[in-house]
Amino acid sequence: MNYKEFVGQVQHRLEYAQFGHAVRATRAVLTTLGERLQEGEATDLASPLPMEIDRYLVAAEHGQRFDYEEFLDRVAEREGVDRADANYHAQQLLAVVAEVVPPGNVEKVEGQLPEDYEGLFELIDDREAEP
Repeated sequence: MNYKEFVGQVQHRLEYAQFGHAVRATRAVLTTLGERLQEGEATDLASPLPMEIDRYLVAAEHGQRFDYEEFLDRVAEREGVDRADANYHAQQLLAVVAEVVPPGNVEKVEGQLPEDYEGLFELIDDREAEP
């Protein structure tokens, strides 16, 4: 999947009329996730993504410790949305990422994060549970 296809998927899932809004959501979520992950996990998750997208994960200051509430606050501030939208956008973004990267990479990320982050992976977990 190339950059335009990836952001187009995000734009479709978030029902944004403008491409730029989807880019802002992508940057907000993946930069914040990159800050929370250790460098190795961020790099593993980023490597299959388009180059224009992977930099959000890779260029972050890795290994910061913050809970899911703080994660949502950071996404909301970066994107200029409320926390409920930040949560929805983060879930949708991770679902798009999960379509591109190998399942093991997503599982490693999920395993590294504390239990309070389980909501971030709801759409992915629901998809895997379907027959």
